[in-house]
Amino acid sequence: MTQLMNENGIRCDGRRVDQLRNISIKVGVLKNADGSAYIEFGKNKILAGVFGPRDVHPKHMANQDSGILRCRYHMSPFSVTERKNPAPSRREIEISKVIKEALLPAVILKDFPRTVVDVFIEVLQADGGTRCAALDAASIALVDAGIPMRDLVSACAAGKVADQIVLDINNEEDQEGQADMPIAYMPNLGKITLMQLDGILSPSEYKKCVQTGINGCKLVYEMQRKALMDKYFTNEIQ
Repeated sequence: MTQLMNENGIRCDGRRVDQLRNISIKVGVLKNADGSAYIEFGKNKILAGVFGPRDVHPKHMANQDSGILRCRYHMSPFSVTERKNPAPSRREIEISKVIKEALLPAVILKDFPRTVVDVFIEVLQADGGTRCAALDAASIALVDAGIPMRDLVSACAAGKVADQIVLDINNEEDQEGQADMPIAYMPNLGKITLMQLDGILSPSEYKKCVQTGINGCKLVYEMQRKALMDKYFTNEIQ
């Protein structure tokens, strides 16, 4: 087993307990999408594209009172160490549903009845915490597509490693740690839109883990804002 934390509280990848992995975000990277984003979250490399609002096919799925949101999360065959089957797995179908439900409270669809907004997420390289990184990219891509939103959705995982609550679980910590808690959060509205827990925490650890995850989401939010401003303000100046 990997030593997840040394006696000085330094984790296996050299980070402190409250430190995020390096994050890089680019907005508007796909020419043919209405909105898009690319994120590198640690060693995760994820691309998100948004198409719509557009007509719903098949027609019977349309909602007369509101638009609908569809999300597809997919891991490329080369994204993990052992080649993955390109067909959608049960895990990918579950994460697609989780991401959709985490984004829905933020997206305003009532102004677009009988239409659909499609979000396609492609994981090019996976390294733990892909659902959070995918959510971060999808949220920015929706903004880039001009979809009205109540707030950005920012996501980050916290967890328990070597009996300590830590921020932003990596792949080794996810596999061998004691708990993993992905959280999605709307910072301006102060609302959690996703919280899952895999592992066992005491009541006090649970509260600390939630707060640690929210603090991480707030840090991610600032990077999302900067990525959007870098695109739109730079273009205006030019």
